[in-house]
Amino acid sequence: MDFQNRVGSKPGSGGVAGHSEGNVDRRERLRKLALETIDLAKDPYFMKNHLGSYECKLCLTLHTNEGSYLAHTQGKKHQTNLARRAARDARDTNYAGPSMMAASSFGGAGAGTGANAPLMAPKVKKVAIKIGRPGYKVTKVRDSVTGQLGLLFQIHYPQIAADAGKPRQRFMSAYEQRIEAPSRHFQYLLVAAEPYETIAFKVQSLEIDRSEGRFWTYWDPDSKQFHMQFFFKGDRGSGVAPAPASSAASTAAAAPPPSSSLVAAGGP
Repeated sequence: MDFQNRVGSKPGSGGVAGHSEGNVDRRERLRKLALETIDLAKDPYFMKNHLGSYECKLCLTLHTNEGSYLAHTQGKKHQTNLARRAARDARDTNYAGPSMMAASSFGGAGAGTGANAPLMAPKVKKVAIKIGRPGYKVTKVRDSVTGQLGLLFQIHYPQIAADAGKPRQRFMSAYEQRIEAPSRHFQYLLVAAEPYETIAFKVQSLEIDRSEGRFWTYWDPDSKQFHMQFFFKGDRGSGVAPAPASSAASTAAAAPPPSSSLVAAGGP
């Protein structure tokens, strides 16, 4: 800074800098120091907003230029928040809680608390890389005895993970999803298997018949195919045929019903 040519100063001597001049000089020195040690391209807390100014995502502060942000990173507030974040990350990583043991039949407390308790490793969320959607085939079926309508799903998972086991499935209400406008007339069947994307089939919102032989799933580990079949209950799926079939195979697939009776959607 130029400490000469100040009001009241003598030629050849530096005047006493005021509080504002000292702050300007300090910020300039911090900016130059930060330019040598900080790469803004690798700073996770540096962000440029839509207004052209800069923000510190750690301290929630707003800056007009990069120099102001760099000076802020050398300040007490930013350094304190960095230390708090590092301490919290270390605590979350090394967290271990004592295991709770059940009380004995005599009412005594368990011996699994305190310094001798075994440590529990923190749960790490598994992140899987999705490789796309599996191939599938949906067939409409009708029971030859009761006339119930149903659906048969055949899904192929040729590259399923070795530790994934059997594909998982569940029914989801239309009000649980956020992709389409919810409708009480439909529900969704979800089928998931690593590393494939979860697929959903849109079916009618009728009660599923889960009695024996009416709802079944089968996973073929050799052909890597998942089979699932179910029948609907309700006024559109519980009628009795005029003449009962003599065959014992009551769940055999018959001719498909009219296209307006069932709706199935999903897949790639």
